[in-house]
Amino acid sequence: MNHFQLAELQQATRRHFLQTSGLGLGALALQTLSASPAAANPLAPKAAPRNAKAKNVIYLHMTGSPPHLDLFDYKPELVKHDGQDCPQAFLEGKRFAFTSGTPKLLGTRRQFQQCGESGIWMSDAIPHLQGLADELCVVKSMYTDQFNHAPAELLVFTGSPRPGRPSFGSWVTYGLGTENQDLPGFVVLISSGVQPNGGKNSFGSGFLPSVYQGVQCRSKGDPVLYVSDPPGMDRSLRRLTLDTLHELNQIQADSNGHPETLTRMAQYELAFRMQTSVPDVMDLNREPQHVLDAYGAEPGGSSLANNCLLARRLVESGVRFVQLFDWGWDFHGTNPAEDIRDGLTKKCATMDKPVAALIQDLKERGLLDETLIVWGGEFGRTPFREGRTAKGDVLGRDHFPDCYTMWMAGGGVRPGTSYGESDELGFSVAADAVHVHDLQATLLHLLGFDHQQLTYRFQGRDYRLTDVHGHVVQGLLA
Repeated sequence: MNHFQLAELQQATRRHFLQTSGLGLGALALQTLSASPAAANPLAPKAAPRNAKAKNVIYLHMTGSPPHLDLFDYKPELVKHDGQDCPQAFLEGKRFAFTSGTPKLLGTRRQFQQCGESGIWMSDAIPHLQGLADELCVVKSMYTDQFNHAPAELLVFTGSPRPGRPSFGSWVTYGLGTENQDLPGFVVLISSGVQPNGGKNSFGSGFLPSVYQGVQCRSKGDPVLYVSDPPGMDRSLRRLTLDTLHELNQIQADSNGHPETLTRMAQYELAFRMQTSVPDVMDLNREPQHVLDAYGAEPGGSSLANNCLLARRLVESGVRFVQLFDWGWDFHGTNPAEDIRDGLTKKCATMDKPVAALIQDLKERGLLDETLIVWGGEFGRTPFREGRTAKGDVLGRDHFPDCYTMWMAGGGVRPGTSYGESDELGFSVAADAVHVHDLQATLLHLLGFDHQQLTYRFQGRDYRLTDVHGHVVQGLLA
């Protein structure tokens, strides 16, 4: 065998082998698969394998991670020992992003009260959410493996701290499709002007077909970049161009059966339909003034308030998964905006009202029971002062993976619930620990999936969102 023959054999794929052996039965099977309705429309709506409580998801990610000890997890003992040296027992064997030595304990400066009939502890920084305490399922015993932003965020959304895995929204649309074929199944909205810490990997499709990746939309300018026809091209010419591209792609699909060719064809057609459907659903001018006022939304602007209202419009229109990223929750105390006193008051003012309005709006429209709302960050904040700012006037907290708070509402979770506990100083989980993978398993359960069965074969093994971990937390279910 000469060098050229060896090179030719090395370049041969399994598909080439099947095409040239056994009368091409392998290629025939691939062609049959390509012609199936599921292949032709990968976003076609699918029934959940099990009894689903939720049909849609709105995931509110507070990028940077809110100071949970100043919002939901009230620690009177921490307030009592404010300013004292942190006990060494809580520091041994621990690593912190920006703190070393012996930090000072930092009790909250916020005023807490028990809210609603459920008596959930909430601070004065979130007065609108206080009024909806009985709708919330607050988890005060979350923990994660990562203490830096990007890896922690990727772990939350992809199940791995490293790039390359499919995001939560991609898994959901892969498993369920979407109900509106004129809109993306997975929409991403970003406020405060900064992309998420994990970049597009936080809403990417990883090794899943790219049709399942999140589509970033904007509330200002064109809702989707390049959605408008270029100068000199009208609707009919665009249709003619797509028809020609479809024929060329079909030739390629018939030849090699590659799934990304089918994805490309589906995406071209979706983009054509989106040119009319997306501007319509993203137009906040269609909302009455009292709804705009309830959210604090301003048509033509760019804000978390606008995005919360858009999220309601999107799920109401049949979008399966809406992901909101809001930058600015990294309260280190390096400047006044990161102070847990006035800085937190101002930041919460941009979130508290629209998020409360979103819950109330969905409830009034009969959509809350089937829409799962998730709110939180990628980790928590320390019960002590951040090391770099320990001697300054601004009060801030470092990253903290060992114990933090998230909450959910609607979609089959138990309302008016405070689940789990941290210890009296807020350093570790004291009861009912919930790991990130446990949260993922529980959310998938609410959507009708066994997290161990929702898999995709890649590079010789089956992958899933929860990796090889996770269990459903029954105490969070209604």
